[in-house]
Amino acid sequence: MLDDNVSLPTWLFILLWAVAIYAVVVSILYPSVRWFVRRRLNRAVERLNTSLSIKIKPFQQTKRQELIDKLVFDPQVLALIDRLAQESNVPREALLLDVKRYAREIVPSFNAYVYYQLGYWLAKRMSRFLYRIRVSAVDQSVLESLDKDSTVVFVMNHRSNMDYILICYLAAEQVTLSYAVGEWARVFPLESIIRAMGAFFVRRGSQNPLYRKVLGRYVQLATESGVCQAVFLEGGLSRDGNVAQPRIGFLDYMLRHYDHRQHRNITFIPVGINYDRVIEDKNLLVWDDKSRRFTKWQTFVRVVRFLRVNIFSDSRRRWQRYGYAGVNFGIPIDMRKYCDKHRLLFATMPQRDRIPAVTALAEHLMESVRYVIPVLPVPVIATVFLQQQGQGMRSLDIIAGCDEVIDDMIASGAAIRDDQKPRQRTIAAALENLRHRHILLETDDVYRVNPEFEALIQYYANSIIHWR
Repeated sequence: MLDDNVSLPTWLFILLWAVAIYAVVVSILYPSVRWFVRRRLNRAVERLNTSLSIKIKPFQQTKRQELIDKLVFDPQVLALIDRLAQESNVPREALLLDVKRYAREIVPSFNAYVYYQLGYWLAKRMSRFLYRIRVSAVDQSVLESLDKDSTVVFVMNHRSNMDYILICYLAAEQVTLSYAVGEWARVFPLESIIRAMGAFFVRRGSQNPLYRKVLGRYVQLATESGVCQAVFLEGGLSRDGNVAQPRIGFLDYMLRHYDHRQHRNITFIPVGINYDRVIEDKNLLVWDDKSRRFTKWQTFVRVVRFLRVNIFSDSRRRWQRYGYAGVNFGIPIDMRKYCDKHRLLFATMPQRDRIPAVTALAEHLMESVRYVIPVLPVPVIATVFLQQQGQGMRSLDIIAGCDEVIDDMIASGAAIRDDQKPRQRTIAAALENLRHRHILLETDDVYRVNPEFEALIQYYANSIIHWR
């Protein structure tokens, strides 16, 4: 009887084989591969930490699911769930599901290989392909003497979406950055790459108290753990070229439970960013008018045209880069010293007192950022043409006018030295770029502003208007 054959339908035989293969993969192969990859990643992090000024923190190496669970079962989050369940008669389980969704949406999955092998490589290639990079520091010795155990936060003005790429490239040899990214980047496969680079997604302007609590607790945990972060206090891209008023939400998350006497120190580093050409400039100027924004197809066509000119054309037309991209690092602001000086203890302050104190700090930080915004050729040329109020100028007069404007800015305290002033050929190249874009019209070496792009000239001049 044991020798009798058992017949099975073909579909059932295939199904049993599939289940068996799945069991082997999940039970044996997957854990082995995961252990092997985890060991390689840990070794890579150990090697990186020997060369980084600010080390990769254990918080960044924690498994993503563990961080999600930590947020979901955080005592403050659970207390809010209980209160909202009572006030709104929404089942506690439903609110808990919302919290899990928010946590999965926010928490990154930092991967050192992706950050340095893919992210850094792409950021370096793109930055150098598009711009000539100019980097400076107000006081290099102060930056080198930073407390390496403090939580370092780079506070920047937001000129372009290139800011993320540029800072990632410039800071990669010293630190690994974690930064907040808007919902625009939540598309496949960009979302997975950005998460692997340590970024976390935020819903800007969300008033959902439960979401804000989960986001706030993540920011507080990352800050307490010493994760180096990059913050755009303006909350979004500048629409007119000016540095906008700061939004204090992110800063308040960091500081509302901060006790400078007991907690890890926080060091804010002001970073000023400026460009000779902002990729999104024309789109930003018409942002409020949705009918005039560039569509995805128009954006794609512009990218293809740029690549065609710079890669596929003959050598005489190649490498028409967008001019300079400048990044200046300012004097760090030590929160222990700041709190002692102003007699602040954020952890014990009621909201009515804390919010004005955080607002004052935010304004101080943004003023420090304004001080180090780079003075570049195109903004200076735009300033010169605004002073002429529409009159035409010869190239030599423009160069002389730029020299005079820069001297006035240096005398006013701008973060530029005499030896950093643009040379005549640099100004001439910037003029040619503006003529090539039809922003300036040229006849017999006399340049005038194209009436169609007067707002664009104002936009670039606004980036350094605080020195006029």
